[in-house]
Amino acid sequence: MAEPLTAHPTVAEADAHAPVAHIEHDTNTGISNTKLAMWLFLASECLLFGGLISTYLLYKNPLEGPSGADLFDIPFTSASSFVLLMSSLTMVLAVSAIERGDHHRMRIWLGSTALLGSTFVAGQIYEFTAFYREGLGFTTSRFSSAFYTLTGFHGVHVTVGIIMLVVLVMLSIRGRLPEHRSETVEVVGLYWHFVDIVWILIFAIVYLIP
Repeated sequence: MAEPLTAHPTVAEADAHAPVAHIEHDTNTGISNTKLAMWLFLASECLLFGGLISTYLLYKNPLEGPSGADLFDIPFTSASSFVLLMSSLTMVLAVSAIERGDHHRMRIWLGSTALLGSTFVAGQIYEFTAFYREGLGFTTSRFSSAFYTLTGFHGVHVTVGIIMLVVLVMLSIRGRLPEHRSETVEVVGLYWHFVDIVWILIFAIVYLIP
C-alpha cells in the first residue's frame, strides 16, 4: 500500500516552530558544538598570530633596506584601522537584526561589514604596493619578510571573513538562513571580532611602538 503523503514544513514554518532549535546541539559546557568549534579554532589562531608577532619582534630592526619608520604612513593606516573597527559594530547590528527576525536589516549590516572589510583590504594592498615601490620587497630584509608575513596573514583572514559574510547574505536571500539559525551569523561574528582584535594588537606593535 502506498504510504500517505507527509507535508514538509517550509523554512518559514520551521523557523516559527523552532525558535531555539540550536539548543538541541548544546554540549555539557552549555555552548553549542558549532560555537565551541569556533572558539577552539580561534584559540589555535591565537597561537599562530602569537608566533608571527614574536617573529616580527625578533626581526623588527632591519640590518639592510628601509625600516618601518622610514615607510609607515601612520595617518593612513590609522584611518584603515578605524574602518575595520567600525565593521565590528555593523557585525553586532547584523547579529541583533537576525535575532529579532529582521532579515532585511541583517543583510544590510552584513553587506556593510563586508564592504568595510573590503575597504581595509584594499588599503592594505595599496600600502604593500607603496612599500614595494619604495624598495621594501618581501626578501629585502628579515624585517620585510616578518612584516609582510604577519600583516599578509591577517589580510588573508579578513578576506576569508568577507567571503563568509557574502555567503551568509546569499543564504539569506535564498531563504536558507531562518531566524532559528541565528547562531550561524553569531559564529561568523565571533571570527570577525577576533580578526579585528588581532589587528588592534598588530597595529599597536608594528606601527605605533618604535
